[in-house]
Amino acid sequence: METLVLNPSYEPVARISWQRAVMLLWQGKVEVVEEYDQLIRSVTLEIRMPSIIRFLRGSRRKGRGIKFSRDNVYMRDHCRCQYCNRKVSRPEATYDHVVPRAQGGRTTWENIVIACVPCNQAKGGRTPEQAGMKLLSTPEKPRKMAGTVRLSFTYEKGMPLPWKKFLRDVAYWHTELEE
Repeated sequence: METLVLNPSYEPVARISWQRAVMLLWQGKVEVVEEYDQLIRSVTLEIRMPSIIRFLRGSRRKGRGIKFSRDNVYMRDHCRCQYCNRKVSRPEATYDHVVPRAQGGRTTWENIVIACVPCNQAKGGRTPEQAGMKLLSTPEKPRKMAGTVRLSFTYEKGMPLPWKKFLRDVAYWHTELEE
């Protein structure tokens, strides 16, 4: 059985095993919001299995930088080739070193851009200036990601009924709207 995890403001953030939920409860990090009917027994303790738990304090993830990854470079560059401004899908996007590694360029936020295959091939192992090409924008490490993917939890058939009040109903998003 799984346990739904809420942040301090009652928003769903994860689904974990009931064993992990009991450990977080034992550590004093969470409170139980809803319980299953099933009992968990040990030699000295008997509790109901947690169905929904809530963290008592917020996460301390603030201050961490944005992860340097292909997906985040793609998002930073707004899914567009930084030489011709053509929109490129993830499978056809290439990651170009502005200053090629052969010329001392490093794999950093400030030296990687999205490029379409034709532009990347035309540039080759040269800098944009050497290839007679111009960058649309100067690559830099983003302070925040506007297009960051956020997890959205939806209630689906078969999930515990108490979860419904904390999760969006999947039918809400997939039913046809009336005109």
